Amino acid sequence: MVIKKFQASSESEAMMQVKEEMGSEAVIMNIKKTKHKGVMKLFKPMVVEVTAALEEANDVPIIPKKQEGIELTADEPIKFTMETKMPLEENLESQEKIQLVATKNETAIEEKLDNLQNLLEKQMGKESVDKTEETDEKDENMKFLQLIYNTLLDNEVQEKYANQIIDEISVAGKENVNIDTLLANVYQKMILKFGEPAPVTENKDGTKIVFFIGPTGVGKTTTVAKIASKLKLEEKKKVALLTTDTYRIAATEQLHTYAEILDVPFRVIYTPEELNQAKEEWKDYDIILADTAGHSPSNQEQHGDLKHFIDAVEDTEKDLYLVVSATTKYRDLLKIVDSYKDLNHVKIIFTKLDETTAFGNILNLRMYTNAKLSYITSGQNVPDDISLFDAQKIVRKLLGGH
Repeated sequence: MVIKKFQASSESEAMMQVKEEMGSEAVIMNIKKTKHKGVMKLFKPMVVEVTAALEEANDVPIIPKKQEGIELTADEPIKFTMETKMPLEENLESQEKIQLVATKNETAIEEKLDNLQNLLEKQMGKESVDKTEETDEKDENMKFLQLIYNTLLDNEVQEKYANQIIDEISVAGKENVNIDTLLANVYQKMILKFGEPAPVTENKDGTKIVFFIGPTGVGKTTTVAKIASKLKLEEKKKVALLTTDTYRIAATEQLHTYAEILDVPFRVIYTPEELNQAKEEWKDYDIILADTAGHSPSNQEQHGDLKHFIDAVEDTEKDLYLVVSATTKYRDLLKIVDSYKDLNHVKIIFTKLDETTAFGNILNLRMYTNAKLSYITSGQNVPDDISLFDAQKIVRKLLGGH
């Protein structure tokens, strides 16, 4: 594991440095504004500091034995035929590298966790934390890990995934590891598990068609409108809208209204031939956003129709975004993603985050499918209530932060 810091006058310049030196696989751990060091700092502007991490190919994961005091019995793994196994994020090679992302002198993790350490210490009992001379440090670490484990379960993280996270924290044999370091290690590992978000992007060599798929009632049409608004108004892209959903007239009219507001072309598509015709007519556009009919995971006929539309698009780059609700039960989410397992390179959008207080299913689905996460939505307002998935915010919530 390699962790480095980059400083520049703007966030975009710092991100460019990360990409040039560490490549596109680097994961952003933290972004903050800071001042130059030295006596001249008062006369120099603020700089942006980006902390990035990159896994090395020859890293070997260290899986510690389970410690007494935590019951870590995992449930049976759920089979997913299209699943690519998540690589275990490697433990940092030394305590010094862990200290690089969080020590008592480094405030980045503390800021991002909104004083989560203080919250956890209160729950453990401040007295037991302070009396390190009277209490065995390993016992305190185990209590702390137990608390994190329970917090993950309270946030509806599946037991087997909570087990995996705790298992990957190497505690045995490190007598000087403190709670700061443990918390930073858990925080960093969970961020790496989520990975970088995958937004809708244009194809540099021509038009791209982006299909939005998923069950009914998850806010798919509204999500399409939000993304269209951002692409058109903020990124100045040439966008066209279409829908293959001929089952719900209201959804068609809704998307048509959004298209008129945004002043972009819109079409209702009934056959794959019409889809290819629209693609040809809109060949000068950057992105075509395609809303599709939602259907039950058990409705094979509608799923076959959807796949027929997607497969009919040839000689054009296409992306697939599966839209699911954060309020859906985990078992139902598994049925949904399994129903789309015959489709390749599907990315996931979570909606309705404003309607739940437990965010464990976001981590569950990421680890179950290994699919990239894209956007999250938290309301009906177009285009405001949508944002790129932010691993730091979700991890903070999963660990009990605000």
